[in-house]
Order: sequence, then C-alpha cells, then structure tokens
Amino acid sequence: MKVVDALVVVWAVVGAHVIRFGFEGSNMVAGAPYILITVLLPCAWWLMLEGWGSRQPRIMGSGPDEYKGVFAASLWLFGALAIVSYAFQIDLARGYVGIAFPIGALGLLAGRWILRQHLAVARTKGGNTFGLLVVGGSHAVGHLVEALRRFPQSGYTPVGAYLQGRYEEVLVEAPDLPILKGDPTAAHILQAVRDSGADAVALTAGVHLPPTTIRQLGWELAAANIGLIVAPALTDIAGPRIHTQQVAGLPLIHVTTPKLEGGKRVAKRLFDILFSGLLLLCFSPIMLLIALLLKLDSTGPVFFRQERIGILGTPFMMLKFRSMVVNAEEQLDALQSLSQGNGVLFKLKADPRVTRVGAVLRRYSLDELPQLLNAFTGSMSLVGPRPPLTTEVDAYEEHVRRRLLVKPGLTGLWQVSGRSNLSWQDSVRLDLYYVENWSMMADLVILFRTFRAVLKRDGAY
Repeated sequence: MKVVDALVVVWAVVGAHVIRFGFEGSNMVAGAPYILITVLLPCAWWLMLEGWGSRQPRIMGSGPDEYKGVFAASLWLFGALAIVSYAFQIDLARGYVGIAFPIGALGLLAGRWILRQHLAVARTKGGNTFGLLVVGGSHAVGHLVEALRRFPQSGYTPVGAYLQGRYEEVLVEAPDLPILKGDPTAAHILQAVRDSGADAVALTAGVHLPPTTIRQLGWELAAANIGLIVAPALTDIAGPRIHTQQVAGLPLIHVTTPKLEGGKRVAKRLFDILFSGLLLLCFSPIMLLIALLLKLDSTGPVFFRQERIGILGTPFMMLKFRSMVVNAEEQLDALQSLSQGNGVLFKLKADPRVTRVGAVLRRYSLDELPQLLNAFTGSMSLVGPRPPLTTEVDAYEEHVRRRLLVKPGLTGLWQVSGRSNLSWQDSVRLDLYYVENWSMMADLVILFRTFRAVLKRDGAY
C-alpha cells in the first residue's frame, strides 16, 4: 500500500508539473524552482496519508474510513498549501495545484479500491485476517461469529469463543468453533487469548465483567499488542447512524434514525425523476426492439401489468415486459410444488411458462426496464425494497411491514446481493436494513452495484 501511494502521488505531481510547465526547469516561485516543490510535495503528501491513519490495518478492506482518511489527508495538505501561499504572498500556479490535487486524490482512491479487491479475495480464501477471540454470552457470540463468517472481507476470523453464563458444549451457529471456558477475570481471558492465538478480543453482549476488569484487560491487551473490540447488541445499523459521546468518562453510543421526509424526500424524488427520465431516453431504442421481438415471438401484449403493494400499503400497477405465455398465472397452481424459491416467493429456474425471448430478457434483467415508467411517475423509486404482491404482504410478520415505509424500488440491496439465490430471511434483513439506514449515497452505491449484478447475471431467473 505504501508503494502504491508513493507511485500515485509522484505520478500526480510530476504529471501536473509536465502538463503545466513542460520539461523546462527554469520556472520559479518565491525564488525557488518549481522542481523543488515537485520533489517536496509528494513526500509531504505521502507523510500526510500516514499521519492521517489511512493505512491502519483495522480500517483496510471494509468500510468507508480508509477512503475518508485518504481524501481528508489530501484535502488538508492542499488546503494548508493554499493558506501558506496566500499568507506569504507566494504566487503558486493555480493550474499546477488544480491538476495535481484531483488527479492525485482520484488516483489514490482508485489505488485503494483495487488493493481492496485483491485483499477481499485473499480474505475470502482465509488469508490476511486477524484471529478473533469472542467473549460473551452464547447467543451474542454465535450471532457475531455468524456475521463475521458471512462477511470474511471484514478481516476478522473467529478462532475461539470464551463463553460466560451458562456454558454450551458447542455453538449452534458455529459448531466447529473451539469453546474456551474460564472465570470472568482478565487473567483467564488473557490465557484464553494465548491458547487460541488470537490477534484481537471482541467483547459482546452477555459479557459479565466489572468496569475495572475491562479496563485492566484493555491495559494487558495493549501491552501485548492485541486489539480490543466492543461489539454492542446493535444489529443492521449503518455507521452514519452511530455517534459516540463522552459523558463523565463513559462512552455513550447514540443511534439516530434517518427519516425520509422534507428536503430528503424531495431530493430523492427529483433524483428519481431525472435519472429515470434519462434512462428512459437512453434505453428507448432497446425497449422498442424488445417490444418488436416479443410480438414476433409469441401472441399477447408487450407489457405485463401486475398489482403490487407500494409505500404505506398503497396498491399500484407495476409494469414489466411480458416474459411468459399469456395464461401463465393460470398455470401457477400446478407448478407450486416445483418452486425453487425461498419459501415465500415462487421461483423456478426452468419455468416452462417462460418464452424464448422472455428467457433472454430475464437473464439480463431487461424485463424490468418498463419499471422506469413507474419510477418516473412516482409509484416506485429507482432504489428501494422489492415491490411485494398482495398475498405476500398478507403473510408478513409485524416487523416485516416496515418494508412498506418507503417506496419499492427498481433495484435494491437484495437485487445486488444475490436476488433469487437469497433466503426469505436474508431478503427481509436486507430490505429492512435499507429502510433503517437510507441515505442518498447508499442509493448511488446500490445503483453502481446493480450494473455489476446485471452483468454477472447472478440469481437472475
């Protein structure tokens, strides 16, 4: 990573020098040649990245902190450069700075992203991870272990569980994980760390340790260069919702709830109108071609209209290109026993009702294009939970109805996370996560991931 950072900042600054001044070395600023700034600026930039903590192992591989650190370090460096040049009346070429900063910042972010992809692959195979000893009650430990194993890119591999309270022989969520038992003291936990070879300790819900013991444990772990992580009993909470405040020496965690109302609701609606309208213009030739092919392939209408449930339980007519024979709904009961879905949604990989053109449309998700009209007119959004059928909503548990607090989307977290390959519980969890943690930036990320998911065709049938 250090080498990549060095190459990027040198490339950006030297490139800015060449673009702005060419290969001549006679250009001067404040009595010194520009070549001196071109040598010193990459060194300062590289050191700022180190000083800002953008290379800390704990933030590498997942989460936005690494990218935030890179951008903040770059912004502060060039901000300081602007202040110094203004304070000392140094006539620094604006074109020089205006080229170096954006090229360098974007290059650093791109370099970190590429390294992150390689790191994610390595961690998925079990390499470049931190061994984690999880301390707490059996249910909390099992939940954390299951989550970490589901997301190996986080870089933490559970190597043992130190259970408190009622001891279990095995964890239901991880029966292969070694169980370490002992008294709730710092000395016994440290011995468990040595026995398991852990690089970090995670304290979860159900841990019964006095504050003085946790403090002593923190000191001992710090002396041994072993990390200490506190995992509160908060699930599916996005980082921007969590705020830490020090009160009387105690770290209090505040959890805010994003509300899609007022200016945020207007901004999301304008976003839907602009982008759905733009996409309709771009895809209109393709949509016309699809309509022609559907007419030539089989008898029946071009569009398939189906009642779905929208925001706050309001029904609406969702549009799709017809990918099945006209009497597909009448054949559904006879095929229910063959369903390969998740128990709630009917799915069949080799559905005999699908037409030849429909199979191609489904493979590339082209049958969903008419839903851009739903997004443009306001019954749907570009990003949101999957639009459910009336029968599905009738079978919802009470907590699942929170999916209806926002408009259903043309795409969403479940679509970019496996679609039909997901279980019903995972689909609900992802949709509820979106509802609870909505942000405009999250919508942009999901749209970007949607293009990748469509190209991979994973879970599309």
